[in-house]
Amino acid sequence: VKMAGENTEDARSGAADEFLSKTKWQRFQVLIMGPLMNILLAIVVLAVVLMQGAEMPAFQDQPPVVGAVTPDSPAARAGILPLDRIVRVGEREIATWEQLLISIGTRANREVPLTFLREGREQTVAVTPQAQGRFEVGEIGVLPNVHPEIPTVEPGDPADRGGVKPGDVVLAVDGESVIFARQLIALSVLRDGAPADLQITPMRREDYGWIGIGVRDAVKVIEPGPIEAVTMSLERNWNVSGLIFETVWGLLTRQTSPRQLMGPVSIMQLSGESAQAGWISLLSLMAMISLNLGILNLLPIPVLDGGHITIIA
Repeated sequence: VKMAGENTEDARSGAADEFLSKTKWQRFQVLIMGPLMNILLAIVVLAVVLMQGAEMPAFQDQPPVVGAVTPDSPAARAGILPLDRIVRVGEREIATWEQLLISIGTRANREVPLTFLREGREQTVAVTPQAQGRFEVGEIGVLPNVHPEIPTVEPGDPADRGGVKPGDVVLAVDGESVIFARQLIALSVLRDGAPADLQITPMRREDYGWIGIGVRDAVKVIEPGPIEAVTMSLERNWNVSGLIFETVWGLLTRQTSPRQLMGPVSIMQLSGESAQAGWISLLSLMAMISLNLGILNLLPIPVLDGGHITIIA
């Protein structure tokens, strides 16, 4: 879709309804509306998603105090220990686990200074996040101090016979701390605030061990009203906007892997995966893509709206 008389190279009749016949203020309004509507769509869609209620990791908005360190990980090799409080990645101040995961995730295979507090004293070490997954997301091997919960126990199965009860929180497996449900095999639990050690022998089911429990990561549920949902959507979109600019800068300075960019094929694949996960997941992806389009279209690059706005200015 193109407006009549939009480009200086086009043949022009000088008619009043041609784009370049309009005043600079009118042209600015036309150019800014595309990106602005993308951004507004992202805010509205995310607010609708949040109003449906959502689960989020319990640790996500908590201070990044290390609960466990993965053996032979970048963090372990750098000497980071449980109870260390991470305060900076490079020059960026870190207040939550979410900020830490984003800052580390965009720096795969790039050495970065990591500053943490230990017994009240600041220390700085150099770590090189390892690339994980098809988009090469950086990871250093620090885990929060959370543990998965057991919501269900299958009657008569090994876990039931071993004394596991719904509501137990899994602390450890064979003496090793368990942070996420994917680590669970079978366990030391926390029941009514008191630890308990249970001896369980997994039964064989096809070609894997089975103890007969359901597990879920530590989460908290948010159910905001309309006004709170819009406020939360504004906050999240603002934070993601900062991440977009940070990623663009990281690409220019070669601190961010180009594999973290997605083209049309990858977006289609991700859309299919999100659709299979449900409408909430798909709408969340729609909001993210819309926000990216709106912000990137405002960059002062000649072929984009932002470039035309810069020339008008």
